[in-house]
Amino acid sequence: MSGIKCDRQVLSKTGSVCPVCLRKIDAFRVAEGGRVWLEKTCAEHGDFRVEIWGGHVPYQEWNRPKKPSSPVNPAAAVERGCPYDCGLCPDHRQHSCCVLLEVTDRCNLRCPICFASSGDAAADPPICDLMDTLADLLTRGGPVNIQLSGGEPTVRGDLPEIIARGKAMGHPFFQLNTNGLRLAQEPAYARALADAGLDCVFLQFDGVSDDVYRRIRGRDLMSQKVTAIEHCQEAGIGVVLVPTLCAGVNTGEIGGMIDFAIDHITAVRGIHFQPMAYMGRYPEGAPERRFTLSHLLYEIEKQTDGKMKMSHFSPGGAENAYCSFSSSYFVGEDGSLRAKTDPASCSCGCGSSVPVAADRARQARAYVANAWRGAGKLRKISSEKIKSPLLQGSARFSGTESLDRFLDNCHRRQLAVSAMAFMDAWNLDLDRLRDCYIHVAEGRRLIPFCAFNLSSQDGKTLYRP
Repeated sequence: MSGIKCDRQVLSKTGSVCPVCLRKIDAFRVAEGGRVWLEKTCAEHGDFRVEIWGGHVPYQEWNRPKKPSSPVNPAAAVERGCPYDCGLCPDHRQHSCCVLLEVTDRCNLRCPICFASSGDAAADPPICDLMDTLADLLTRGGPVNIQLSGGEPTVRGDLPEIIARGKAMGHPFFQLNTNGLRLAQEPAYARALADAGLDCVFLQFDGVSDDVYRRIRGRDLMSQKVTAIEHCQEAGIGVVLVPTLCAGVNTGEIGGMIDFAIDHITAVRGIHFQPMAYMGRYPEGAPERRFTLSHLLYEIEKQTDGKMKMSHFSPGGAENAYCSFSSSYFVGEDGSLRAKTDPASCSCGCGSSVPVAADRARQARAYVANAWRGAGKLRKISSEKIKSPLLQGSARFSGTESLDRFLDNCHRRQLAVSAMAFMDAWNLDLDRLRDCYIHVAEGRRLIPFCAFNLSSQDGKTLYRP
């Protein structure tokens, strides 16, 4: 590799792909200058180097070993090896937590940044095909949490029917990945989705100023985001804010977005940061220097003036540790924060006392469903939750106040803060990919999110049509 320096240390070896031809090649994790880089060489297209970890948190201390668990009823055989045999294949190492069901390729925005390259498209997949896919998931480790995605799912007219039929089939939790435009424009739409069984809106939310939306989404959107949240709250649907973080564009608004979530705590269940991955449609050129999870941890502590600390957050335990982090906070009436810290928890907040990866995936599904659904859909919580350190000192429970009301208030004022770092052709690490538990349903196959959306320098893909 070019640019070798005296403090360089090769930490470990993995597999990756060439960003030009997507050929599988060896890759090395290399510590240098207080950072960690992924370095690889394609015999035809040369050397590639990309930052995968900053110097804010010790890279090797962040790791969490876990036992792998083979997929249930894999739909693909091992032939060419990862990442070419996704289905899942028997070599995959984690069950599904969240499965994305892409219901359309169409979109009512034309964002400069879009992992799915959404826009104008032909006909949507028929609802009968979507139901067949949901039914098939029950034979492959389901029921699972379903995220309706695309494109922009709300451009379909039959979305409530898809949710209702999927719930009746046995899938317990439905979340909607959306830009929020239709939710803002049609006050009754959120109620229709809630009546059908929608639990959570995964709302595209990239900042608290229209300057950010103009640069990332191509138009002013802030007021419509606020209106969409209000309509979801009225309908009893939980909202999770989902910022795509672009270095130098909205990374200065991380604290502002957290403050927004705190200010709207009875409507917003969480904030789920996603550092930008270079796949699909994005501005020209994938940079060598990246805004990584360790950079994000540092900025959260800095921009919240230490109210949220790096030490509050734990790496993934169900998925690969370098894919994610999370913490949970109780927000007091005065806006104060009380952190729930468990250094052994996974990125979805479930404890790691269960040693089997499949059980961790199940617990992750249950935690997400409980933490992200709206208070109006809150399932009954055990009275043991009152003993949680997160709630101690947060409220006084007396015999004159109903237990249901007390627990409902506690749920309303809990904020989940998490992040997921997706991979592109430059920083793809096959060890991480084999541990993925976020899968895209493609017919009767399940494909890890980063493999499904992987695109080469010139737009070639492995799986996405």
